[in-house]
Amino acid sequence: MSAAKTIRLAEIAHARSGDKGNHANVGVIAYTPAGFAYLRRELTAERVGAYFAGLGVTRVERFELAGIGAFNFLLYDALGGGASQSLRIDTQGKLLSTALMEIELPAADNAAAMRRGDG
Repeated sequence: MSAAKTIRLAEIAHARSGDKGNHANVGVIAYTPAGFAYLRRELTAERVGAYFAGLGVTRVERFELAGIGAFNFLLYDALGGGASQSLRIDTQGKLLSTALMEIELPAADNAAAMRRGDG
């Protein structure tokens, strides 16, 4: 049996997203301090921007919220004009967090320490 080469973001964090005009934000909250340290290194603004490039995102900024083990990603021009102008199904970016949960990140040796415990 070979070790996994990637890990899905959903295995080590949860997220919420929303909009402001034509821009969207995605908040990613790590389940554990080990997961937060890993995401600090691996879930960069560049990686998130590349993941959402197909939506026309022009720039991504990452804000760190270390006290709660989270990041906020601001995605510029992600909504095709925004809720009142776009013909997209998700004009308010509510599903962007669900989409980001599927991003594949490089596997880590301490993956078990990054996952949510049973109790």
